[in-house]
Amino acid sequence: MGFDRSKEFSEVAKPIFVDRMRKLLQDEDDFKKFEEIALKHSINSIRCNTLKISVNELKKRLEKKWKIKQPFKEHPEIMIIESELLPGEIGKAIEHSLGYYYVQEISSMLPLLALKPTREDIFLDLCASPGSKTTQAAAMMENRGVLIANDVSIGRIMILSANTQRCGITNSVITREDGVSLCGKFAKMNFKFDKILVDAPCSCEGTTRSSPKVLTMLSENLIKHLSSTQKRLAGEAFKILKIGGELVYSTCTYAPEENEEVVSYLLENFPAKLEEIKLPLKTRPGILEWNGKKFNPEVRKCARVYPQDNDTEGFFIAKFRKTA
Repeated sequence: MGFDRSKEFSEVAKPIFVDRMRKLLQDEDDFKKFEEIALKHSINSIRCNTLKISVNELKKRLEKKWKIKQPFKEHPEIMIIESELLPGEIGKAIEHSLGYYYVQEISSMLPLLALKPTREDIFLDLCASPGSKTTQAAAMMENRGVLIANDVSIGRIMILSANTQRCGITNSVITREDGVSLCGKFAKMNFKFDKILVDAPCSCEGTTRSSPKVLTMLSENLIKHLSSTQKRLAGEAFKILKIGGELVYSTCTYAPEENEEVVSYLLENFPAKLEEIKLPLKTRPGILEWNGKKFNPEVRKCARVYPQDNDTEGFFIAKFRKTA
């Protein structure tokens, strides 16, 4: 199905999607700003792969053909291409083929900026494909430590493997396993991780700018099913986290059932403490109530990212520490 991006969000989205966003945003001006940007093309953002090239060298190379902006002083590896690009141009560049940069939406980079894996860590990326966050973690770890990247689908594993090879990742082990099952196997071996990323499968409400088809796919049953899956994934992952270890739970959706409800489940069933998250763009706190269900007040520490605040896609991030 094609989408006319000149239309408003409310004209092309399923009524359930529109109603839920109105309820989430409440303020009519805020909803209008969301509506105005929800179908606009995403900005062209990339991340320098510092395992293969320095930020300055990549910038010099790219500025010979494109206008480059670095929006965050503390994260110079994040770049925006401000030039008009031909279809597919960003992926056909020789620098991309050589693995000098990864095409990645800025909001997708945020979970790793919150988790901050280091070269000493044993790190698990539980739902890793296509590899954007896996390759980001490897760069932050300087190809040191241990990085286990898992996914369940052989097709997705092939994409993950291709991206890790292109980016020169040498500290990773790729596994193909259902996430819950993999965590169970590690638990039986009493194998624990310093840091874990659960970038969970979700309803993808936050990706309307790059994948407008999600506007027609939302349903209450889908959200309910995903919430149940997410609780199992995050719960089993928490069991294999070291005491004092950190886990980031993230989604690219706005649904509280998939976000704050999952966070509340972890807080109420595991020795988990929510950490404050500092990110280089505007975030909003987690919501405390949805459809009559009240969440743990600690969910305020979660970070909600909205496109109208940052000219990005939508995202949700929560950072836990295991206390006992």
